[in-house]
Formats: sequence, C-alpha cells, structure tokens
Amino acid sequence: MKKDINFLPVEGVQIVIARKKNEVGTYDWQVFLINQNEVPITTVFVTSKGYGQLKDEEQKTSTLRHFFVEIKPNAYEVVESIMPDVFHLNNEYWVSYFIGDQIFDKKFIFVPDSIIEEHLVTVPALGLEGILHE
Repeated sequence: MKKDINFLPVEGVQIVIARKKNEVGTYDWQVFLINQNEVPITTVFVTSKGYGQLKDEEQKTSTLRHFFVEIKPNAYEVVESIMPDVFHLNNEYWVSYFIGDQIFDKKFIFVPDSIIEEHLVTVPALGLEGILHE
C-alpha cells in the first residue's frame, strides 16, 4: 500500500520551462527535467496536465505520460514541448523516480500566469532562460 512506502523529500531534481529562439525569431518553449544529483535517477515517470479556468469556463489539457529509463548525474531530458496558449492554466508535472531502491515522488505545479517574462532566469544547466521550479 502507498501508505507503507517511505517517501523521502525530493532534492536535486527540478522542472524547468525554458525558451529558445527559433529560426524565424520567435520562441519555442520546452519542459525539461534536470537531475542535479551526483547519482543517476532511474525508472523516471513524468505525468503532465494543465487545468484551470478562462472567463469562468473550465479548461483542461490532455494528460501526457513520459518515461525515461535513466537520467545521468548532472544531466537533463526534454520532457515535452509546451505552447504559450496554456500558460494561463495550472501546468502540473508529477515526477516519480528511483535512486537505488528508494522511490521519490513530487508534483511541480506552475500556477496560472507564472510563466511570464518577469520570472525568467538563466538556467546554467541548460544555457537557456526559463522558469525554474524546485
């Protein structure tokens, strides 16, 4: 049972929504999972979805599931592309992974309109500007 599993706090794993200028001068946005630990993380599952309201109307995106066998120490993986059309929603990334035989689990939620120009920071691990969620 889930209540019998010892979940330790997640450390050294981040979700970043970053932008990169494309060949036509606009930005492409992607979601990255960064492993800043000195050990690999394995059996990595990421579930993503968006939900919220616009003009009193409920909105939600499809739920997407991603799997990575391993993310090496101090490395990252692209989880998915993301369109600015959904930045007004809660964008949730539920990450589960193992270090050795210990499972870790955390939800990273970018609240509505948190993905804005004023929140951009340089993300050294990516060499890009993005919104960092730890």
